[in-house]
Amino acid sequence: MDRFSEIRAFVCVAELGSFAAAAERLELSRAMVTKLVSSLEGRLGVRLMHRTTRRLSLTEAGETYLGQAGGLLAELDDLDARLSQGASSPVGRLRVSAPVSFGMRYLGRAVAGFHLQYPQIEVELNLNDRRVDLVEEGFDLGLRVSNLSDSSLVARRLARIRDLVVAAPSYLQRCGTPAKPADLAEHQCLLYALTAQPNLWDFTAPDGSSGRVRVKGMLRANNGDILTDAAVHGMGVILQPRFLVEQGLADGTLVPLLSDYDWHCLDLSAVYPARRHVPGKVRAFVDYLQQFFQ
Repeated sequence: MDRFSEIRAFVCVAELGSFAAAAERLELSRAMVTKLVSSLEGRLGVRLMHRTTRRLSLTEAGETYLGQAGGLLAELDDLDARLSQGASSPVGRLRVSAPVSFGMRYLGRAVAGFHLQYPQIEVELNLNDRRVDLVEEGFDLGLRVSNLSDSSLVARRLARIRDLVVAAPSYLQRCGTPAKPADLAEHQCLLYALTAQPNLWDFTAPDGSSGRVRVKGMLRANNGDILTDAAVHGMGVILQPRFLVEQGLADGTLVPLLSDYDWHCLDLSAVYPARRHVPGKVRAFVDYLQQFFQ
């Protein structure tokens, strides 16, 4: 049997969770889809799926194969589209991974605007704060709010994001206002768990010297919105990106602290696997985001 037909059948069944649904999408009989998947498993010598009358689930090998095979098919579809329609009209499905809080604030309108320019591209957006392995999990593109260190990915910086130290007026009335970074060591600080060292806050002083303060607190979370909400309600001081705290600063529920100091700056970057030919849909989306975030 044709290897790509086998792979396409497997990917479709895995994504839809059903042989019947996959058969309908592929316009094949259910028996043929089952035969294709069984042929693929036989050729590989591993079981990719657990099948029962009630449910279908992937084996560990199946999860691994899906991540790789999905990306392979996406590249093949994109190549077909570019050759048949030209690079000026990218088509196909674009799988994008992005952080939760950032994505909820910006990516809805970004994708809506992108769709007006490229109506043939179907965007699948996955919001997750963990560090996603783009290749392993079959994503075309990731958006990262961090200072990147992974050289295996191609990175394109879209914007610079400044961190701010803020707290609620109610907290400052109760606990006092820090006059210098070292004072933060005596305050209740709310910590972002997904950084390498959540309790170490770096800064640059007005004279250009750099420093670091060790902080502590009773709340540690892996999501900046949770920390911001807790800070608004007077729990403590936070160091968070401007886009998370700007609403609180605008309505007065948060106030900036130590504004003479520069705190951590992060890059907003688009990252994607290094390939000889970057898919047209990836190029189009990154170019659009570059303009959007200017």
